Amino acid sequence: MQGCCVYLPDLIGGGYGGFWRCRSRYRVVKGGKASKKSSTTALWYIYHLMKYPDANLLVVRAVHRTHADSTYAQLRWAIRRLGVEHLWRAGKEPLELTYTPTGQRILFRGMDNVEKLASTTVEKGYLCWVWIEEAYEIGLEADIDKLDLSVPRGELPKPLFKQTTLTFNPWDENHWLKSRFFDRPDPNVYAITTDYRCNEFLDSTDKALYERMRESNPRRYAVAGLGEWGHSEGLVFENWSVEEFSLGELHREGLRHVFGLDYGYTNDPTAFIAAAVEEAAKRIYLYDEHYQRRMLNEDIAAMICAKGYQKERIRADAAEPKSNEDLRRLGICRLQAANKGRDSVLSGISRLQEYRLVVHPRCVHTAAELRSYVWQADGRDGVYRNLPCDKDNHLMDALRYAMEDVPRPPAQQGKVTRYGLPRGGWKG
Repeated sequence: MQGCCVYLPDLIGGGYGGFWRCRSRYRVVKGGKASKKSSTTALWYIYHLMKYPDANLLVVRAVHRTHADSTYAQLRWAIRRLGVEHLWRAGKEPLELTYTPTGQRILFRGMDNVEKLASTTVEKGYLCWVWIEEAYEIGLEADIDKLDLSVPRGELPKPLFKQTTLTFNPWDENHWLKSRFFDRPDPNVYAITTDYRCNEFLDSTDKALYERMRESNPRRYAVAGLGEWGHSEGLVFENWSVEEFSLGELHREGLRHVFGLDYGYTNDPTAFIAAAVEEAAKRIYLYDEHYQRRMLNEDIAAMICAKGYQKERIRADAAEPKSNEDLRRLGICRLQAANKGRDSVLSGISRLQEYRLVVHPRCVHTAAELRSYVWQADGRDGVYRNLPCDKDNHLMDALRYAMEDVPRPPAQQGKVTRYGLPRGGWKG
C-alpha cells in the first residue's frame, strides 16, 4: 500500500477487530448512533483499496442524492484520517473517488432505479465490494437480491474476494434485515451489534447525552444508544407496508391525489409528501416525498416545480403564514394553509388510522417515520398516553395536512372518530 505510514489501531480504536478481519460474503453491522460503524467501514475501504490494486467499491443508498452529505463525506474524512489526500481525486459530477496511482474507483449509486445498477462497471480491476449504508431504508428485500445478482459478479483472482457490507440503525424489529441476517445462522454472514460504548473517541459531553437518554427515554436509548431492535409497541401507525407499485396505476378512477408540506430549517427538515387516496378501499398510496434541512422558500418552490406539482393544491403548515405567502408569490398558487385547532393532531391521526398506508420503496423517509413515530410513554411503567411524541413526524404532519382535501363521508362529517389508543392509554 502506497503512501500510508500510520498505526491503524490508533486511528480506528477497538471494538471492530472481527469486522476488520472478516472475509465473509456478507458483513452486517447494526448499531446505535456514535458506534463508529460508518467511520470504521469508511476507513476499512480506503485502507483495503490501497492494499489491493485491482479492487473497486460500489457504495449504495436508497436515494442517490443522500450520498453527498453521508457516505461521500465519510470516505473523504477517512482519506484525510489516513493522511493520503494527495493520492485521491474527488469528483462531484459524477460523484466518485479515484485512487490516482492505480485508477481504482469508488462509485456512488442509489436504489432509485435498481435495474440500472446491473450495468455498473469499472475500467480498472474488479468491482468486488459493495457498501450499503443505512440499509434499513431499503424497503424491499427483493431489491437487495437484484443488486446481489449484479454486483459483484464473476470469478475474482486471489487475493481479491467478494463482500457486501450493510450498516444501519435498527429502528424496526419487523424489518427484513432482522429475519435475513440476524435470526438464522448462516456461515456466509458475519453480523454484529455495536454501540457508543466502544467508541473511545467520544468525549465526556457526548457520553453524558446517552446517560441522560438512558434515564429520560429508555426506549430510545435501547435503539439509538445500544443498537437494539426497535419494538412495535406504542407505534402510532401499524396498518402500513412498503410495497412496489407502478405510478401509472394511480391514474385510475376512484383515487384522489393530495399533497402536504411541513416547514423546517436548521434542526427539522422541510417535508413534502404526495399521496393517492382510494376511499372505497380505504387505502392511501404514498408515492413521492422530499425531506431536507436548510431549505429556503425559493428552494422549496423550485423543488415543487421540479417535481411537477406546482399546479396542485398543496396544504401547508398554518403556523408559517409568511412562508405560505412567499410560495404563492413564487408560483405555487394553489397552496393553502392547513387547519389548526384544538385536537387537530389527534383527529388527523385518527383519520389516517382508518386507512391502510402503502408506501412506495422510494419514499424511504416516510417509511422511517412510520417505523419510529410513537405515543408518549409515562415514566418507566410502560403506559402510553393518548399523545404522540413530537419527533419523527414531519412527513406524517404533512400527510395530515394533505388529508384535509379529502372530504369525509357524510356520516362522519363534523365527527371525530376514535383515537389510536383506548381511553386512559394501554400498557405495552
